[in-house]
Amino acid sequence: MSIVPFLPEHIPGAVALSRAEGWPHRTEDWALILGLSRGVVALDENRVVGTALATGFGPVGMLNMIIVAAEMRGRGLARRLMEAVMAEAAQEWRLVATEAGLPLYRKLGFVEQNRVVQHQGILTGTTAPEGVDWGGEVETLAALDHAATGADRRSLIAALLREGRVAVLRREGTVAGYAALRPFGRGEVAGPVIAGNAEDARALLSFVLADRAGRFIRVDTTEDSGLAPWLAELGLAHVGGGIGMSRGTPAPRTGEFHRFALAAQALG
Repeated sequence: MSIVPFLPEHIPGAVALSRAEGWPHRTEDWALILGLSRGVVALDENRVVGTALATGFGPVGMLNMIIVAAEMRGRGLARRLMEAVMAEAAQEWRLVATEAGLPLYRKLGFVEQNRVVQHQGILTGTTAPEGVDWGGEVETLAALDHAATGADRRSLIAALLREGRVAVLRREGTVAGYAALRPFGRGEVAGPVIAGNAEDARALLSFVLADRAGRFIRVDTTEDSGLAPWLAELGLAHVGGGIGMSRGTPAPRTGEFHRFALAAQALG
């Protein structure tokens, strides 16, 4: 078995791995993440049996898509994949863990930070509020995003503008928040949502989802966001989630803006 760089030609094997885990990622979803990341795969006679990606966002590195085929577990392969993909240093490493992955991540020095709550289902419908419209420029959105996350996610925001739609909340001529909507898995995912408070976050989500009634929608938020009851009222049931973890020196945030929904559990 060998560990080699993750190339586009490995995506079909990676899709097969994620489907075996019950993950909804399509070929296009893997391609988007890989396009923002560097990664490694484990090959057993040219079959992909393990994956790990690291997405660099300035001082922050997001570890994601860490999967090992069921028959290969218990051999230390996940640790080897993580060590390989973390060969390039980051000030702060972040990931969203499954319960099964917690023991390994703790051994590697990761500490639990928050609970990610996954909501999804057939949307009942929302009403578009005033003050929100489609648009936004990468640099403006990246500045808000950096204030909320401490990460430089220009590359992600540019990808969201290409692959989906981005809405901005304007107040007195100034951008006061943004939200994205893009195809993902069984339908669409709404996120990230960056805003100054929960009321603004709900306004942004209401806008991007205003014409999506009857469609399958996913929103990944956190327990402390305050959005969970409202999302459930919209038909988006709580169906699981993960554990946000980090290692290293936390990238500073200003506190003026907050992340109310993730771009994806893989991307924070």
